[in-house]
Amino acid sequence: MYLAIREMRFAKGRYSLIATIMVLVAFLVLFVTGLAQGLAYDNAASVKNMDATHFIFQQDSNHRFTRSQINQNQLEKAGLIVGQENAEPLGVKMTTVIPSGETGKIDVTLLAVNLNSWLAPAITEGSPLSDQIKGKVLVDQKLADSGVKIGTILVDQASGIKWTVGCFVKNESFSHTPAVFLNKQDWLSLQTQSLTTQGTESVADSNIYNAIAIKASKEKAKELQSALPNTEVIKKSDAVSAIPGYKEEQGSLMMMIVFLFVISAFVLAVFFYVITIQKTSQFGILKAIGTRTAYLARSVTLQVLVLSVASLLLSVLLVTLFEAILPSSMPFQLGFSTLLLTCLSFVTMSLAGSLFSVWKVAKIDALDAIGRTAA
Repeated sequence: MYLAIREMRFAKGRYSLIATIMVLVAFLVLFVTGLAQGLAYDNAASVKNMDATHFIFQQDSNHRFTRSQINQNQLEKAGLIVGQENAEPLGVKMTTVIPSGETGKIDVTLLAVNLNSWLAPAITEGSPLSDQIKGKVLVDQKLADSGVKIGTILVDQASGIKWTVGCFVKNESFSHTPAVFLNKQDWLSLQTQSLTTQGTESVADSNIYNAIAIKASKEKAKELQSALPNTEVIKKSDAVSAIPGYKEEQGSLMMMIVFLFVISAFVLAVFFYVITIQKTSQFGILKAIGTRTAYLARSVTLQVLVLSVASLLLSVLLVTLFEAILPSSMPFQLGFSTLLLTCLSFVTMSLAGSLFSVWKVAKIDALDAIGRTAA
């Protein structure tokens, strides 16, 4: 401890340079991690925010909402097994809307839910809506950046149906598009309009959703799977992973994070290895006068630990300040658990990188080092 701190105080310039590099690398690791978490949440926020434990999809739909079709009969059967209050229909449709009087188009995802159920999001602005009131919708706060406000009329480009914005909700998106929540009446009108456009006149066929959100135990989920043929009952996490682009996006960012960890450990290992080589004669003299190898190894390890922890503290401060000035449209999210896990991983990789220096210290021969010094 004494040797490690004294040496760092003596060679301030050298260790300050190493600390600066570690701060930059740690900041990059934390920022990319926060970006990965933010993108993951933005891609599937609406589904993640739901209190559902499982979802029922049509078989062979690859667990994708937009490929699945669930009818009213399947919904009623699910309700008999888990309870009507624990089975809620969910409609999902990606479309483009145009605010009335505007020319700009906005890509959104329409989510049909029972607005009086646990599936409905919490309202942040406006008055609560009812399932009996047609033509009013809840929209994500991000639409306000496009000039949408309460009372704005949104026109669906595909069907021509108009909806009036009645409330705002927060952090509700699907596949990186803002969510627009419809009630059952508007969803059925949209389905009927689509069927009419296709030349189908059966209104009964319009009572179709994309999935059923379930609140149930594992045992009930297995019972549902047995009772509902041609369907698949999956966990919410699997439904999130099946959202288009989710796994690919997270896989790419995770690979970047892993490489950053490896690079940081490698850079730190090279720096301390070079420093250890430069101090070979000093280590040899210390060994000759009776200093144990374990003590010298602990000194090197302690230096790495102090530098990595100090660098992380500065990096966390920088990331916090940077997050405060980021625009609201930037998907960035760094929770405490993720932050703690990232910091622990960074320290672990840094200590792993110091093993090269520890190995070099252990291999130093006192007589050879003294001989080279004398020469």
